[in-house]
This record gives sequence, C-alpha cells and structure tokens, in this order.
Amino acid sequence: MRAKASSLHHSDATTGTAARTFSIAGQQLAAPKAAPGLHLVATPIGNLADVTLRALETLAGVDVIACEDTRITRRLTERYAITAELALYHEHNAVQARPKILERLAQGAAIALVSDAGTPLISDPGFKLVRDVCAAGHAVIAVPGPSSVLTALSVAALPTDRFFFEGFLPAKEHARRARLTELARIDSTLVMFESGNRVQDTLRDLAAIMAGRDAAICRELTKLHEEVKRAPVTELAAGADALETRGEFVLVVGPPPDDAGVMGQDALDDLLRVQLARGSVKDAVAHAVELSGRPRREVYARALELAKTIGDGDGED
Repeated sequence: MRAKASSLHHSDATTGTAARTFSIAGQQLAAPKAAPGLHLVATPIGNLADVTLRALETLAGVDVIACEDTRITRRLTERYAITAELALYHEHNAVQARPKILERLAQGAAIALVSDAGTPLISDPGFKLVRDVCAAGHAVIAVPGPSSVLTALSVAALPTDRFFFEGFLPAKEHARRARLTELARIDSTLVMFESGNRVQDTLRDLAAIMAGRDAAICRELTKLHEEVKRAPVTELAAGADALETRGEFVLVVGPPPDDAGVMGQDALDDLLRVQLARGSVKDAVAHAVELSGRPRREVYARALELAKTIGDGDGED
C-alpha cells in the first residue's frame, strides 16, 4: 500500500476514507482515529525498526502526515503499510503551508508532523508551526521516540549530566571558528551536527580551540555502517584525512578538564582576530580577557600586534 500525496487544503477535514491500519510482520492492526490536534511524531534516525508502536498507531490514525520530504517518509509508511496522506512541510514552503494546516486543525483534523529523521523541531523546521497552533488554541501532542542527539550522547562515553546542543555549525571557516571559541566557554558536554564535506575541517578547528578535551565522532547512527570513534579531540583531528566522510555525523565533545583555566595561544589569537574584525581593540581585549583567563596586559599587547596585521593600529580609541 502506498501513502497518497496531499496539498493540506481540504474544505472538510473528515473526508478521508482510507483504512486506519498499520502492519507489523505481516499482521494488520487497526488504529483508532487520532485525536484532533497537531501530533509531533518522532521517527527513526536510520533503522526503521526503531519506530514506536504509538508512533505507528498515530501515523495510521491521523488525517494527514506533514513531512519534510515525502520520499523519505514514504519509506516508513510503506514499510508499515500506512495509507495516510502525505503533505510537504519544510523551511521553503512553511509560510504557505502553515495557514493550510491551521485551517484543517480548525475543522477538527488530526495532523502529524514528522521530520526526515528523529524528533521534530530538533534542528528541523516546526517551531513557528507549533507556536501558531498553540496560539490558535489547538492541541499539540508529543509522540516521543528516536533522537540522534541522545543516541550520540549515550554511546560517546562522555559526561551526560549537563550537555549543550549546538546543531549545525556555520559553514564558513571564520564564522565556525568564532562560534567554537564561544562554545569553548560552556562547561558541559557539547553536541554538534556536521556534514561529511565539512567534518574534517571542523575536527581541526576543534583541536585548535578545544585541545585537551575528549570527543567522539558518531557516524551513521543506527544504520548499517554505524561507526563511533572515541579519542582526545587532537587525536581525532590528526586522523581526519583518513576519516570516512560519507554519511551523517554527530560530534560530541566533552567538557574542559578541571585544570583547563587558561586559553592556549592559538585559541587566544583566533578569538582576538574575530573580535578585532568586529570592533575596537578595547572591546576585543575586554572580551578576550573574560574568556581566556589570561592577564589583561598580556592580552592587550597581543591584540596590538594582531591589529597591525589587519590594518587596525588605533589602540584603544
């Protein structure tokens, strides 16, 4: 059975006549009609067997499934013989699609929102939709399940009592290094997404800015070629050229060691260059002193040296 495509625009939310069923191991099961509202349904991040029974029942019971890519979601619905209609909701059509979803919810429809993989809204579109649905007084129901963030944390062998999820880092080197310098201030485990074509450069930047920390490279989690490498970040960066870059990556970086009170020279220089490009020497020094743990006189002297190389020799004025 094949899930049908939908435009999300119906005058009557109850016109669907498809059977509300799903199938597991050849056994067809009936699903009750889902309650009216927006259902946020977590879907597998790789292995389709990781879907929950509640997620299957919900997907089979809604009037329409709003998804980022119908081709990807259809793999899941066809695997479990779900015939609910699929409709596109992604960052490029969200402005047009949101009013249609709100209109159908006002008519009493049950709509599921899924991402291509994992939990909706986590580094995926959906926040504005949930906000507008709540503002309109409709129910928002979470159907929890797989998450690549939590999966990576669980296998990284790094502290999990506190963690900070960054999502994707900036693509351009200058902005990426600036953001990593800011993240270095956070005294917790860091979780980042990265693409295969940038993961090697990101590892080198991490080694330059967060040397002394342990880390894990999690590739293709729950999939056939799942791979997890655990080592100090400098060691992972040293082996970056030999890294298999195909697939999806989650990088986990442990918190700074207890004795990491002073920023290294390379990291300080990177921080100063970023701040000097944004403003005055005075402001750059104040920011760097706060982050680096180094004496102000030392930071100021280095800032003056670097300012000359980028054409800013105006001192603190």
